Amino acid sequence: MTAINATMVKDLREKTGAGMMDCKAALNETAGDMEAAVDWLRTKGLAKAAKKAGRVAAEGLIGFAANDKEAALVEVNSETDFVARNDKFQEMVRTIAADALKAKGDLDKLAKGKYGGGKISVTDHLKEMIGSIGENITLRRTAYLGVKTGAVASYMHNTISPGLGKIGVIVALESTGNAEKLKSFGKQVAMHIAAANPQSVDVAGLDPAFVERERAVLTEQAKESGKPAAVIEKMVEGRLRKFYEEVVLLSQAFVHDPETTVAKALAATEESAGAPIKIAGFHRFALGEGIDRPDSDFAAEVAAAASGS
Repeated sequence: MTAINATMVKDLREKTGAGMMDCKAALNETAGDMEAAVDWLRTKGLAKAAKKAGRVAAEGLIGFAANDKEAALVEVNSETDFVARNDKFQEMVRTIAADALKAKGDLDKLAKGKYGGGKISVTDHLKEMIGSIGENITLRRTAYLGVKTGAVASYMHNTISPGLGKIGVIVALESTGNAEKLKSFGKQVAMHIAAANPQSVDVAGLDPAFVERERAVLTEQAKESGKPAAVIEKMVEGRLRKFYEEVVLLSQAFVHDPETTVAKALAATEESAGAPIKIAGFHRFALGEGIDRPDSDFAAEVAAAASGS
């Protein structure tokens, strides 16, 4: 029988990221066979992952990868912000973001694709990380933008590490204009989107049902004035225009110059860039938005931790 020594345990730990005691147990179970021990740990990691899969993961990181003509965003969630500051977790999110450029916004394709171009899928790598780190980790969503002519700009807010943070934005500009002008304006627009959180590029891009719900609310409010129907209709249209200024990108006040709108800033950039510019689309990911977080009982959590559950 092969004697298990500290060097073997250390090598297995570096290869898998598993705990020292787990590595020692794996080597004992497999009579010192390193590859078999890796498989043993992977199997145990999958078992750990299954136990943790039901736990809410609302922390984590937004990651992006980009070049001049395309960019992708991903959201990878963990249970705690502590894990998001783990170097291994950050490297994983950075790698998945790079893989997302190939998936082009298809979450299923990204999850099934090879992690970092290696042998295992992104999904299987996540399961291994769950076993190694000890928290539920999920690949929640991805988005992609690309242009044939123009530029795709990106911005990360609350950056923890290059390409990683809490709010990520990508925005596509279609134009034959000056590349540097496009790049500079695109970054400004991406920063604006991070701050102002528009719902669409223009009015036509808004969900009709969303607009109708707002119109219905505004109509009921206007009716309380007791004014004639024709006046109420004008009141509603005026309030809708104000609403558009809040939720439509081109209608919003530009955060870099609140005295003008994004549409006017775009027109000025078209002049300096020497060609028309179309904002073809954008995506904004804010970490954890829309995830239901259960009310936590701190005392119960401490008690559970103390009991080892």
